[in-house]
Amino acid sequence: MKVHETRSHSHGNAEEDKVTTRKQKAENKAHEAEQSPKKAKSEGDNANGKSAENVVAEYEKLCAAVKDNLSTEQMREILEANGQDSSGSDSTILRKCQDLLFYGPLDKCPACNGDLEFRVIRYFCTGSYSEWATCTFNTKNPPRKQEPIKLPDNVLNSPASDLLKNYEDPSRRPHKDLSIPVKPFTGILISLMGRLSASHQYWRKEIEKHGGKLANHVIGATCLIASPAERDRGGTGKLAEAMERGIPVVSEAWLKDSIEKQEPQPLEAYDIVSDLAPDGRGVPWDKMDPSEEALESLLTELKMYGKRSVHKDSKLRERDGKIFERDSILYNCAFSRCDLGRKLNDYSIMQLITVPASNLHLYYKKGKVGDDPNAEERLEEWDNVDNAVKEFVRLFEEATGNEFEPWEREKKIQKKPLKFYPIDMDDGVDVRHGGLGLRQLGVAATHCKLEPMVANFMMVLCSQEIYKYALMEMGYDAPELPMGMLSVVHLKLCEEVLQKFVETLKSMKDAGPKAEAVWSDFSQRWFTLMHSTRPFIFKDYQELADNAAAALETIRDITMASHLIGDMGESTLDDPLSERYNKLGCSISPLDKESDDYKMILKYLEKTYEPVKVGDVEYGVSVDNIFLIESSACQSLDEIKKLPNKVLLWCGTRSSNMLRHLHKGFLPAICSLPVPGYMFGRAIVCSDAAAEAARYGFTAVDRPEGFLVLAVASQGDKITEVKTAPEDTKSLEEKKEGVKGLGRKKTDESEHFVWQDDIKVPCGRLVPSDDKDSVLEYNEYAIYDPTQVSVRFLVAVQYEEKDSVMEPMKPEE
Repeated sequence: MKVHETRSHSHGNAEEDKVTTRKQKAENKAHEAEQSPKKAKSEGDNANGKSAENVVAEYEKLCAAVKDNLSTEQMREILEANGQDSSGSDSTILRKCQDLLFYGPLDKCPACNGDLEFRVIRYFCTGSYSEWATCTFNTKNPPRKQEPIKLPDNVLNSPASDLLKNYEDPSRRPHKDLSIPVKPFTGILISLMGRLSASHQYWRKEIEKHGGKLANHVIGATCLIASPAERDRGGTGKLAEAMERGIPVVSEAWLKDSIEKQEPQPLEAYDIVSDLAPDGRGVPWDKMDPSEEALESLLTELKMYGKRSVHKDSKLRERDGKIFERDSILYNCAFSRCDLGRKLNDYSIMQLITVPASNLHLYYKKGKVGDDPNAEERLEEWDNVDNAVKEFVRLFEEATGNEFEPWEREKKIQKKPLKFYPIDMDDGVDVRHGGLGLRQLGVAATHCKLEPMVANFMMVLCSQEIYKYALMEMGYDAPELPMGMLSVVHLKLCEEVLQKFVETLKSMKDAGPKAEAVWSDFSQRWFTLMHSTRPFIFKDYQELADNAAAALETIRDITMASHLIGDMGESTLDDPLSERYNKLGCSISPLDKESDDYKMILKYLEKTYEPVKVGDVEYGVSVDNIFLIESSACQSLDEIKKLPNKVLLWCGTRSSNMLRHLHKGFLPAICSLPVPGYMFGRAIVCSDAAAEAARYGFTAVDRPEGFLVLAVASQGDKITEVKTAPEDTKSLEEKKEGVKGLGRKKTDESEHFVWQDDIKVPCGRLVPSDDKDSVLEYNEYAIYDPTQVSVRFLVAVQYEEKDSVMEPMKPEE
């Protein structure tokens, strides 16, 4: 075996492993002070009648007595005797013991029954909800056991025993008040360099006032503060030494923001020298400003785009490398792990790669999402195929705790605590790699034999850009994993996990920490299966709808688009757009702008549109083109005409989902949630208001183009009207009856008309309805049978910022 290249970084788990002895001493002293109750701004009494000043003095006296008179072994015995965790370094044991002896033993976590421990500004749980997720419960006021403290005999015989006995009785213990803001630099050693906006003496006072220490050197420092100007001038030996030792060099803004927010801010977000470092540490995406992260994402090349793709960083694509296959198994695995309790959001890649006229290569990479420069990476050449396969299998089992072959053959695997879970890729090309790049768009449309407007439409739907934007906005845009090319098995698993969680929520009666635990457990499970650059804990149904249900539907549709588009990276002279058009099984033709249908649609749009609001900005809309759609996936207009209660309705869908709708027709919503869009359960939801559809019919919030769909829908013989989310959506799904959700606004019925003999067009000005207490703003129509909906028109629109005024250009001086 030969190792061609390596790039590996050790990642310690405990903070004590990251610092020097000098810093540990500073941290220990500062942490003791942190554990002390802060002086209240107002002269209030503690829970047992003592003033804050007296409590401070008592605590400091006890801390000194414990430190001077008890050994670490005695402290461990005290912790064990009172049912507390006795693991950790000597300084950790000291802090735990001091806290217990003064304030009383900590009780168990109310969310998972795990152990609580104090970290910086609050108490965190160290337990787990399940094999998928560690507990994220934290509090400033932890539960404590209301029972006497148990002191071992050897402690009762120590010089500190009389003092310790004062706090054995729960009624005599002070209450620990962490509601007062803590000192943000507690336990932090800071070094300054060069000219800053304020003098070094000023910052010394501020740093010490807020709990930190100032060092004249960088050895053992947590960070070095410098100005970008100093760095541009080359800095000093102090800057070079900090970079050599891997000590973060950050801007002065880190000090200001940490003081203002009363909590130390992420150092990575204030880094000013990463591009000068030998390996360029870079700023992880989750620490970036969202706009910078978005730009980084859009400019980053997708590194692995399907089950048969060789990872870009292996540099074996250029040598015609292929994924090794044996006994119908492709040796290419991608993994994800999201554990918010441990602050983990990692990926891993393993590939066996064959290269012509060379040995087999094993490529391995593991790191935090969006932090590529700090990833662990290696490429090994093996002259023995069986040994290479054994090593691959060993790495798989190490990563997941499961056997490799059963997973690849049966797609069954058991999640193990803190282990990775496979992201099952499909055999194809993620559209972010296979779609048309910006430089190919014009050439592809020019050489297309389709009608020019249809060619331009296909060019948009076959471009990489709209899919990159969609995944970027949802946070599912990590370049290492092909989230636009997931297998049917993986998508089905995600759907099952989501639906099971929704059922759990509907039957859940608990509130408080128990309910929060259920949400946290699901969130970590979800973001392990659906790898995200910015995972978080879902808190309500709307977040679940927007970031799980709608996201899964979009990724499902992008996967379909990836299969339809394939790899368009070759020559565009062979008319690849016509080839993709023929795959759709769909006729698309532009409407004559002088036709009655075109004028009817413009009128319907104008009457039922209201500005879409995104943040503080309102958007109007203008029409570029309107296309007539005849899709083999939908009922023909003649077939739909045979059904009762037909209505021409608006449907909103973002551009990234459009190819799938044209190819397969509309699909019902993926689950039932008590929020608009999902409140009717597994239904296709349309509206008589273009304003409602326009909320969804975009490419991205900062991209002006989009599409609105007009579909003919039959509501069936019986129509149920509702103003709130139906309690039982399953019965509606089974009966396949039409449901109309009454909105707070409706279209003026006096202006409605009939189109194509008996298809109702609810075109009318939007006016207030009698249903002012409805949860819906506009009328919505739920259809449970996809054969009762037929896509008829596609309206290409431009979203335009209302009341925007272009600043006049200044004359040249």
